[in-house]
Formats: sequence, structure tokens, C-alpha cells
Amino acid sequence: MDTPVPRSAHSNPVPTSGGLSIVLLLLVVTLLSYLRGELPLAECMALMGAAAIAGIGLADDMVKLDIKWRMPVQVLAAVWSVWWLGGSPTLLIGSWVIDLPWLLSFAAVVSLIWLLNLYNFMDGIDGMAASQACFVSLATLLIVINSDDQAVKLLSVTVLAASAGFLIWNWAPARIFMGDVGSGFLGFAFGVIALLAIHHGSMNVWTWLLLLGVFVVDATVTLLHRFINGEKWYEGHSSHAYQKAARYFNSHSRVTITVIAVNVFWLGPLAWLTVRQPGYASLIAVIGLAPLVWVTLRLGAGKNS
Repeated sequence: MDTPVPRSAHSNPVPTSGGLSIVLLLLVVTLLSYLRGELPLAECMALMGAAAIAGIGLADDMVKLDIKWRMPVQVLAAVWSVWWLGGSPTLLIGSWVIDLPWLLSFAAVVSLIWLLNLYNFMDGIDGMAASQACFVSLATLLIVINSDDQAVKLLSVTVLAASAGFLIWNWAPARIFMGDVGSGFLGFAFGVIALLAIHHGSMNVWTWLLLLGVFVVDATVTLLHRFINGEKWYEGHSSHAYQKAARYFNSHSRVTITVIAVNVFWLGPLAWLTVRQPGYASLIAVIGLAPLVWVTLRLGAGKNS
């Protein structure tokens, strides 16, 4: 049970760790796909790194682990997944190609750790994390549907089905919460799927930056503001832009629906365009994320007031 504390967005105890349903479905599908020869061993093992994230997340749901226990597991899981994938592919910024394997692999490890944590940070109001998972997985499926990237198609369909089923129970007013076991797992899993898609050439890093844009911008701006102010970024708080918006409108669903609209009508089309125009992908990403940064700052992300 998730018992409310002063910073909570709910007022009554609610069952938590419901994200375990998403974890089990994706891991089972991954293993079955490997056994049926639909997924290479390396890609299966890379996704298994998310199992460790789910495990430490479930433990955190039950006993509230200190960061000194969570962070080593996160680092080892990220290194494990990147190693099995053979590092990170080259990065294209306009006409500039970055081909520094060790630097890119390090960036991939850091990105996985940040993704799992930011997804956890953004799971603070009803329906937010689950609806984001539905959008990202559906958009990914539509982008790669005509490609030969069978692995990403399969994984996207699985995450979409699991997240949509969970969202029915998590929509405001939520009858069950995802918990750290689900949010951290989804963030990490999306990071691994992103690396797979980039390796396969079906998507690029800018595509994923846009698809996860709302979460990336809100969590990053909030973290930077708290870090600059000398606060402990890893401690619980309620100063994200989406949390402030939920309190202002006194509604979880209005904020979640607004985020869905931004995803569908702004970020989704731009993400699709980055695949069709890879030479301009970095510029498209800047154009897409700039308004989100402005809105996040206007909402006072990271400020305690």
C-alpha cells in the first residue's frame, strides 16, 4: 500500500507495485521470442538488464531503499545492457558524425540510468506514466511498421498492450499505482529498445528524445534547478512542472490529457519527421523541445514554492 505523505498527490492509501504486470509480460515475451529464434541472444540479454531494475524497484516499493543500494544496481544493469549490445552506434548531429565508441558507450550507460530515474520521477499523478508508455510504444510501432525491425515491433506491441491494460486501472482516480518496480523498469526498457532501434537503423536518438520529450524536459529542468540550489536531487519532492500543474488545476486527468495531446499533435509528428529527414533530425528535436523547456520554466519546475 502507498500511504500518503505531505508531498503525495493522493489522500488515501492505494495499492502499489501494479507495474509488476508490465514487467512480467515484457520479460516473458522477450524470453519466448529468444527461444523461438525471433530475438538474438545479445538483444534478449540486454533486455534482461531491466529485470534487475524491476527487482530493486520492487524492493524499494516495500522497504524504501537508500540510494546507496539502488545506484550500484542501476549502474551494473546499464553497463550489462550496453555491453551486450556491443556499445552505442555513431551519433549524427546535422552533418557532424561522432564516432567515439568509448564516449558513446559511456553516454549510453548514463542515459539508461537517467531514463529509468526520470521515468520514476514523472510517475507522480494518476495515468501519467502509463499513458506515456502507451504513446511511446504506439508511436514507435507506427514509425517502424514498414521497416524490417521485427524486434522493435514485437517489443513495442508488448509494452503497448501491457501499459494500456494497466492504464485502465491507473486512470484518475487511480485504483492501483505503478510503483518503482514499473516506472523504473519502463524507463530502462525504453532506453534499451531505443538502442536496439538505433543499432537497427530504424530510428535515431533524436526520434527518441522527442518521443520522451515531456518526461525528459520536465525531469531534467527540475533536476538542474534543484542541483543548482544545493538540494538532494534523489530525494522525494513535488516540484516537477506536471505536479505544479496538477495542483493548479486540481486535476490529474486534465494534466495527463494535456500531455497526451502534446505528444500526439506535436512531438509525435516531429519524431516521425526525424526518421524521414535524418540530416535535420537534431534541428527538428531542438524545435520540438524548445517550447517544452519554456513551459516547464514558466511553471516553476524545481522551485519549492
